[in-house]
Amino acid sequence: MRFMIIIKASQDSEAGKMPSEALLTEMGNYNEELLKAGILLAGEGLHPSSKGARVRFRGDTHTVIDGPFAETKELIAGYWLWQVKSKQEAVEWVKRCPNPMPGTEAEIEIRQVFEMEDFGEELTQELREQEERVFGDGREGGEEVLRWERPPINF
Repeated sequence: MRFMIIIKASQDSEAGKMPSEALLTEMGNYNEELLKAGILLAGEGLHPSSKGARVRFRGDTHTVIDGPFAETKELIAGYWLWQVKSKQEAVEWVKRCPNPMPGTEAEIEIRQVFEMEDFGEELTQELREQEERVFGDGREGGEEVLRWERPPINF
């Protein structure tokens, strides 16, 4: 099972405040643990929403909204993508994570990623083959897994 681990933004992360050397060291060590355990597929820290944009769709109309965005609690500061056996295993790994926003109350959300079989009959053989062409065989969680060449540093 794949899970996206979502690190929620804080006022500091949205202000562009960079993490301390101590936090970077702790997160680097944690990322190495994830890599050694074989569960880390991807992960990165994100720039503040002031450097981003949103595209709103209404029918055929697209509206671009430049950041920053007001609701900090709904924003993402970083993420990991993990391959684990269960949601409980993901929870256990998150509980071992250093506080991503020291000195504040931080929140990390755990969300399961859809796999092709979750779509049932709606995912025709033609659509399945297209997915495999675009994303490769590693997406299905088999022996071969897509990995970054370097362990990512979050935040």
